[in-house]
Amino acid sequence: MNQPIIQSSTRADEAFDCLQTAIITGELAPGEKIGELELCNRFELTRGPLREALGRLESRGLLVRRPHAGVKVVSVSAEELMELYRIREVMEGLAARQAAERMTDEEIRALQETLDAHEKMIEEAKGQAYYQAEGDYDFHHRIATGSRNTKLAQMLLGDLYYMVRMYRYRLSTSAGRPHMALGEHRHIVEALARRDGELAEFLMKRHINAARQNIEKKIKEGVLTI
Repeated sequence: MNQPIIQSSTRADEAFDCLQTAIITGELAPGEKIGELELCNRFELTRGPLREALGRLESRGLLVRRPHAGVKVVSVSAEELMELYRIREVMEGLAARQAAERMTDEEIRALQETLDAHEKMIEEAKGQAYYQAEGDYDFHHRIATGSRNTKLAQMLLGDLYYMVRMYRYRLSTSAGRPHMALGEHRHIVEALARRDGELAEFLMKRHINAARQNIEKKIKEGVLTI
């Protein structure tokens, strides 16, 4: 009796992972209208797991459903994206400061090991991409949870987290940016290891500010469309 439920749940998880990755990487572009039949054919999915996956993606803010207009991938204007990055700059700066004070030595060592894995991934991509899976493999996710500030983590890891990931990935494919971002991450972890909250906050804010300025530049050059 339980086996079909387990199989269905697994298929739904696979459909969710498949579609979320497609959204994050831009295979399903911001603002793109999507239909169930098209998605089933395109990603070799079946209707039941697909519908469950669409509901989960909608709850994460990655899809929006409009009456008489169907389902679309979420999109934001350039101005809204800049506002999101300014919010991140302040909030993640605070998270880094508190992580320096509250993360254990073991957690910081594990974060350093995660960055080592990131470096290998960047090398495998020949320096052309820096894709971080969500959760513990994501540097920014680890800093947010490491802050031990429940309210702050909830704000950073809610809809804001998933929406920003779409644009973080597209930015990470800019020439030279993957290695630069990794270096910035390593400097932040060094500040955490030294328990220097003030420096960790400064470096995190500078890191996100640099990303925002890079986005603004790409938009002006027409390389990045929003």
